[in-house]
Amino acid sequence: MATLLLIDGTAILRHIYEIGISSAVNANVDSVLNNTLALFRKLVDMHTPTHVLAVVDLDGPTFRQSLSASYQRKTATYPEALRDALPRFQQLVRDAGMMTVSVPNAESTDVIATAAQRWLKEGRGEVVIASNDKTHLALVSQGARIWDPIRREWHGSEWIENKYGVPAESVIELLALMGDKHHGIPGVTKIGIKTAAKLLRAYHSFEGVMAGAGILKDTLGERLRKERDQAYLSLALVQPKTDVQIGITWKAVAYPSAQLSE
Repeated sequence: MATLLLIDGTAILRHIYEIGISSAVNANVDSVLNNTLALFRKLVDMHTPTHVLAVVDLDGPTFRQSLSASYQRKTATYPEALRDALPRFQQLVRDAGMMTVSVPNAESTDVIATAAQRWLKEGRGEVVIASNDKTHLALVSQGARIWDPIRREWHGSEWIENKYGVPAESVIELLALMGDKHHGIPGVTKIGIKTAAKLLRAYHSFEGVMAGAGILKDTLGERLRKERDQAYLSLALVQPKTDVQIGITWKAVAYPSAQLSE
């Protein structure tokens, strides 16, 4: 059976850079790139995919900035030297035999969601997403498997319910209600993971929560009504696009078995 390995290069690069900074070891750009590429190779060796696509965001605006001027994409936390080195990193990945892509006006979450859904809908086989980004967890409900390369563990349906208190298909809505101040996603004031999960369990969906807010007479209901537009904006910012024009064919991302380990 064919297996598509989707590597969230943006999330992995960011994590390895932050580890280097916090430890004051291997914090220079070349070390970050080399360590990230080494992890990419380990992922391929571990999952033995037939197809590989590594997604790496380059710097620049996306459609989300047009929705909210305060939104901060993940590459905004990169130092200038690392952002400038991303095209060079992509060439290193290609030299290692892996296809890599970045799509203007979209982010890695959008590209990965589009590729995963397309592959699964076409019945081509298994999808493994290597990422520690929470946004990808919703794809578990569509048949994708999530491998966290940082914690080195699978994040399946049971793990998601234990961690977030909602099924995989509700993760995006939970993240929208919670918000993410670091990336400029407002959410709803004073709603954290437990309250968001409780609301979604009670009302079954984001739309159900917002409709139910009309009958809640407590301060939570008041905040949901007052910050309704803010909540819907958060959902639009968190929700991955699934119609990105990636511009590659499955043949282009095929990974010959002879290249699986070097």
